[in-house]
Amino acid sequence: MSKRAKVNGGRVNGGRLEFLPPQIPTRVGRPPEDEGWVHEANLDGYRTQIIIDNAGVRLYSKNGRNWTTKYWPIALAVDLPCRTAILDGEVIVPGEQGASDCPVLEAAIWNEPSRLVFVAFDILHLDGRDLGSLPLLQRKQALWQLVEPGLGKIQYSEHFEGCALALFRTVEKIGLNGIISKRADSRYRSGLSNTWLKAK
Repeated sequence: MSKRAKVNGGRVNGGRLEFLPPQIPTRVGRPPEDEGWVHEANLDGYRTQIIIDNAGVRLYSKNGRNWTTKYWPIALAVDLPCRTAILDGEVIVPGEQGASDCPVLEAAIWNEPSRLVFVAFDILHLDGRDLGSLPLLQRKQALWQLVEPGLGKIQYSEHFEGCALALFRTVEKIGLNGIISKRADSRYRSGLSNTWLKAK
């Protein structure tokens, strides 16, 4: 078998899971109003992927750059009950409403990395299993069980069902930067996606 053979939602290279290009939401003017979608606040942080395997913990930017040294407090805080995993999320500096302030985030990366938090919203791989082929809500359930939602360095991104437009207006009023709507039954696919929509 090739050393770069595809294994369970990632690629193995010398026993290490490799970075997977993220799924990217399509920008829209209004959130979807039909059924079958779930919605999350747009955190407006830095898209980040955490990889856990027998080589340790690594954090990657959305372009696949290894930013583990920049995000070292998060890497040190990863202590999850799994052998291998790939988590998708955003690094933020939480504000009053939970979203990130981009100028503060940029400054914190270089000057106060202890303020950084990783908010996980998807899981692509867990202990040898490809979860990317599962429907979104099943992946969210697996992620919730793994992360054990709390207020530590690794947090869980809650999702909401119901009227997207009402949620969109609410997050605007409290100063958040829009919402991400995702098809509840969607599989994870790298690249630009019409099953993930960003309204802001």
